[in-house]
This record gives sequence, structure tokens and C-alpha cells, in this order.
Amino acid sequence: MPSKTILEQKQQIVAELTDKIKKSVSGVVVNYQGITVEDDTKMRKAMREAGISYQVIKNSLTGRACDNCGYGDIKQYLSGMTAIAVSESDAVAPAKILKEYADKIESFKILAGYIDGGVIDAEGVERLAKIPNKETLIMQLLVCIRSPLVNFVYVLDQASKAGETPADAPEAPAEA
Repeated sequence: MPSKTILEQKQQIVAELTDKIKKSVSGVVVNYQGITVEDDTKMRKAMREAGISYQVIKNSLTGRACDNCGYGDIKQYLSGMTAIAVSESDAVAPAKILKEYADKIESFKILAGYIDGGVIDAEGVERLAKIPNKETLIMQLLVCIRSPLVNFVYVLDQASKAGETPADAPEAPAEA
């Protein structure tokens, strides 16, 4: 039987993780086995720069926190050496960064994730990773909105030029 102190520490960890998950827009669970210290350091740096919380927490504690948030289906993926990456602002960032490392390191695997109140499997996380970031999507939208306007202005310009006669062109003879 664990001591009262240890039990309180575990409850605190679960409460903190529950709070992070509730505040987040998405999260990804990975099996981090086989990652080198150098790669792990680079990955954690990329996570920090993107505003992502990445933690290695016991599977039982992660499972309890996920249960508290309504993501109990994630518990089926919690086996082995797992870590969880949680983002409060960018729903795509955890999936993108972790997929990059999963592609480079054979034993590093994406297990599952959550977004929009639902649990997604590894395939869903990989599809999520393919979505462009927010800034790129906004730029693409603006290009789509701008393109018809530019084409319309071009057509009007060409139509107005077609109706003009150049100054140096001879005038057509008047019919009598």
C-alpha cells in the first residue's frame, strides 16, 4: 500500500495533467522507445518553441487524467514507454513535430491522440500532421479570395484596351 505522501503526489500529477488536457486543443500519445538523447533534446526544444507541453508520465496516471477529461478511449493505447504532448493553441503542432521524429526513428511510434473532444488513432494523428499550419491556411484562403478579383480586374483591363484605338493608328476613312 503506497504511503499517504506518495498517493498525494500521484493525485497532484493527475490533477495537473487533467488541467492541461482540459485547457488544450489537441494532444498526442507516443511510444518514445529508441529515441537518442540528442534527438530527444532536439524534439523537446521544438516542442517548447511551439508552446507544447511534452511529458513522460506513468501510463496509469495518464489514463486517469484522460478519464477525467472524457478521453478514456486513449487508455487502450497506453502500454510500454509512453509520453504525451499537449498543445493549448495549435491543434496541428504536436502531430507535426512527433510525426517528423516517428518518420526518422523506427521504434518511435505515434499511438493515438485527441482533438475536438474525440480520440483519434495513429492514422488520424498522421492525417492531422499533414494539415498546413494556421498561417499557411490563412494565406491559402486569402490567395483563393484574391485570385478571382485579380482575374476580374485583368479582364476589365483587357476589355478596355480592346475598345481603344492607338494614337498613331490611321483613322478609318469616313463613308460618304
